[in-house]
Amino acid sequence: MSLGPALQPAEVRLVALGGLGEIGLNMMVLESGRDLLLVDCGLMFPEAYMLGIDLVLPDIGPIRHRIQDIRGLVLTHGHEDHIGAIPYLLPQLGFPPIYGTGLTLGLLRNKLEEHGLLSRAALHQVSVPEEVALGAFRVEFFRVTHSIVDGAGLAIRTPAGLIVHTGDFKFDNTPVDGSRTDLARLAGYGDEGVLLLLSDSTNVERPGMTLSERVVGEALAGILPTCRQLVLVSTFSSNIHRVQQAVDAALACGRKVLLHGRSMVANCAVARQLGYLRIPDAALIDLRDLRDLPRNEVMVITTGSQAEPLSALMRIAMADHKQLELEPGDTVILSSKFIPGNEKAISNLINHLYRRGAEVFYESTSEIHVSGHASQEELKLMLALTRPRYFVPIHGEYRHLVRHAQLARAMGVAADYVKVLDNGRPLVVGPNGLRLEERVESGRVLVDGKGVGDVGAMELRDRRHLANHGLVMAILAVNQKTGEILYGPEVFTRGFIPEENSAAYLEEMRQVIRQVLVEHSPEAIAEWEELRVEVRKALRRFFNRTIQRRPLIVPVILEL
Repeated sequence: MSLGPALQPAEVRLVALGGLGEIGLNMMVLESGRDLLLVDCGLMFPEAYMLGIDLVLPDIGPIRHRIQDIRGLVLTHGHEDHIGAIPYLLPQLGFPPIYGTGLTLGLLRNKLEEHGLLSRAALHQVSVPEEVALGAFRVEFFRVTHSIVDGAGLAIRTPAGLIVHTGDFKFDNTPVDGSRTDLARLAGYGDEGVLLLLSDSTNVERPGMTLSERVVGEALAGILPTCRQLVLVSTFSSNIHRVQQAVDAALACGRKVLLHGRSMVANCAVARQLGYLRIPDAALIDLRDLRDLPRNEVMVITTGSQAEPLSALMRIAMADHKQLELEPGDTVILSSKFIPGNEKAISNLINHLYRRGAEVFYESTSEIHVSGHASQEELKLMLALTRPRYFVPIHGEYRHLVRHAQLARAMGVAADYVKVLDNGRPLVVGPNGLRLEERVESGRVLVDGKGVGDVGAMELRDRRHLANHGLVMAILAVNQKTGEILYGPEVFTRGFIPEENSAAYLEEMRQVIRQVLVEHSPEAIAEWEELRVEVRKALRRFFNRTIQRRPLIVPVILEL
């Protein structure tokens, strides 16, 4: 498979392998001459129909035969949807050099170590601003504010011109760490001449400006003095600024801090080591200390705000945690966004917390969460500062991309110079303008347990079929030489009908199978698969006629 025909010397090709028309799975490939540059390599958490799937990865099929041409992988920030796929795909990518800021590589280093890949990975930490030369590309990292420390945008200089990739960003004039999005640098790119702007579209439907992260700190500082017992704060483990503000609020009220949850402990350890998170050692406790302290002197910071089934918070809410138990009068603060698709699960979590007698604060009742993405006025400001000739919206569902494209046209970008792309649709930019090319095959790779890519569309279809309609298994044994029936037919069901109360109906199923055997003598059938097909067809007709259900039918013929 090829990304497309050979390029002219002053052309550059872009193709997204994930992140367009969806939230997550961010991965962009840039090509100039024979050189490839990768931007981010993220994962996505499974959608509702992906039964049993743990993670979703980009499909690198379009570049699998070009790994020797990859000059580097550059990372905008350390969120899972931008770095989470690297441990799974790095060997397939040929271990290219990876460039990122301090915390980004710190979080990635932990993941690579867990997968036994750290010794083979070439990690290069960059400061901001800093430029690195990668084949035909020169990549300058510039500072952007986001909901994670050490976020960066990318100014990519190519033979075709300057491409600006915003990464995930917002314009926060009062960030917790004082690191603002670099307005002056963005304006400088605009003066230099931006050929193409690739800009985050997540919050394009929100008018105005996104609130500062400090709003959350103020809200926490207002809530904590009113709390009379244990306080439990749940947030994303990567949101170090949010953790810092929760810690500051706890210390101001004389509370000790317990970090709980595997990813929370690991990420905070990295952030403290790198100097991004400041918690006095004397303020930290562990679970063993909890029973010896009054409940009104402790704050627990944990994960699980999205109601993940095995998370610490969900186990606490279900009274299934061995060491942490909520009591009436405790306070729980869910300091994170309700991710689309998780609303029902989070609502159930909140209900269970209330059943434990806790007071619960969450996004729709208190200002204990703000977004890390730019709203409409900030997106306009990005366009005004960079003044791009061409514009492609990235990072968002399809409606977000379309709305962002409309916003760019309203800001003066020529209508023909704005393109809404799909994953796998290459775009060539050069002296002769924009050119869309034929789509390359791209998709998603599913992770189920330790299996990567071994579950596909057919397996998901069968799982959905099983979940919706149940299973019927018909078993019989035949003599391999004579075709004589030695056992059965026997019928077993799961999720279809209650077998203990359906003896008559099960006997009717067996009779249907016997009739098939009468009509299709095993001696006359060249392939046993033909008999399986006939049994499946006969049972399907029987179920449609009698019960109007469509279970997954699995005929099993044992040859003895």
